[in-house]
Amino acid sequence: MKKYLLSLLGLSLFFIGCSKTDDSLTSQEVEEIVSSPEPEIDVTVQNFMWQTMNTYYFWQSDVPDLLDSRFNTEVEYRTFLESEEDPSKFYDEKLLFSEDRFSFYAEDYKELTKSFAGISKSNGVEFGLGLFSGSNDVYGYVRYIVPNSDASKKDIKRGDIFTGVNGTTLNIDNYVDLLFGDNDTYTLNMAEIANNTVSDTDREVTLTKEANLIENPIHLTKVLEVSGKKIGYIVYNGFTNEFDEELNDAFGEFKLAGVTDLVLDLRYNPGGSVNSALLLSSMIYGTQTDQVFLKARYNQKLQSEFNDADLISYFADKTDNNTPINTLSLNKVYILATSSSASASELVINGLDPYLDVVHIGETTTGKNEFSVTFVDDFDNGNIYNPNREDKINPDNQWAIQPLIGRNENANGFSDYTSGLVPDIFLEEDLSNLGVLGNSNEPLLAKAIAEITGTTAKMDFNVDLPVKIMSSSKMFTKTKDNMFMDIKNPLPLK
Repeated sequence: MKKYLLSLLGLSLFFIGCSKTDDSLTSQEVEEIVSSPEPEIDVTVQNFMWQTMNTYYFWQSDVPDLLDSRFNTEVEYRTFLESEEDPSKFYDEKLLFSEDRFSFYAEDYKELTKSFAGISKSNGVEFGLGLFSGSNDVYGYVRYIVPNSDASKKDIKRGDIFTGVNGTTLNIDNYVDLLFGDNDTYTLNMAEIANNTVSDTDREVTLTKEANLIENPIHLTKVLEVSGKKIGYIVYNGFTNEFDEELNDAFGEFKLAGVTDLVLDLRYNPGGSVNSALLLSSMIYGTQTDQVFLKARYNQKLQSEFNDADLISYFADKTDNNTPINTLSLNKVYILATSSSASASELVINGLDPYLDVVHIGETTTGKNEFSVTFVDDFDNGNIYNPNREDKINPDNQWAIQPLIGRNENANGFSDYTSGLVPDIFLEEDLSNLGVLGNSNEPLLAKAIAEITGTTAKMDFNVDLPVKIMSSSKMFTKTKDNMFMDIKNPLPLK
């Protein structure tokens, strides 16, 4: 398979009229084609981007500039590469399909790959952002605080509201620079809610971003005993494969406690590792390694080159460290998911749906049903990032791209949820009553408990100030709401 992929990358630069008949160009030959005669501008990055997108991009056949027949000569190709000197604009404006909402690039592949491991520069406040009705002013609300962060030592908690930074009111034009700009330290101007109205206060909280802050995605686990039921509850905020063993340990504790029902809280989980999604689903449903969890679908050029064995992934009975999966073997699961739940979160819901009753409580999800792979300038490995080959990456090109290269279907062949997965029980978060995560009175968890126990909850589920999310702090990390393919079977590319 790798030989085939290298041939495709070589063919990206094999034009009509060229005398070479061998369709498998060496990396040296590719370099000679691009570099001779000397281009007016350095197109090393643009060349890497086009080669990769022409080979792997899910919508390759829908982008005219990515078609195999686009260029007849080397001069035409080089002229195209030189048409945009800025690689970021070249990628966004010339290579992306108009309906693609999620493919992105990074100027430093090392920063990107660190973020996939849950490592980032952060002050530890994870927050949502919304617009005030009839206004361009922006407010933020704290969703949770990352343990052992700067924020964990400050007077700020879930449910707090802020409306300004350093004395400047947040609005649609300035919030990105104020919250996600170059300043590592800033002061949040806090607000409060009274009578369903947000009002500014004199309270301030100064926060400092720390380099290399590691967030454990397993934010909270708890066993609740209600009406004779033992309910396992887990807040899982990112599919970070470095924590798969800890996730398995958490389910081992659920088993030991005799958990009969599970509430999986993915409300703030934007996605991540496909392999982590497969393992988590196995921990919920079972370890039947002959039952299909997903089937990958690639672009027209690649799809026919894969065997079914390459495309299908089954439920797992062991982690990647060969640890037996701790499975609850449930026939029903309650999943809390909102508009901030994306990619691998949606994959779990969709992948489990053919096998057990998935009760989705919350809101319609993001609708990201495509997966991606990290690509770097490593021609001899098909441009696919491999941490063991960092010394093989072109030292003159540190860029990475993260294009969508396929979709994951469930065992029933379903993958069409670009508009999001609609909840079985619709319940928005209430800005005036976010509650405490893990507390049985927190509205979304309380609703799940009521469904599990079959009792009528005493609390009122009316929402006074529904959260209308515009964006969130996670959307300004390198990984955003990406779902990356890292399981061996359906992606034999590395």
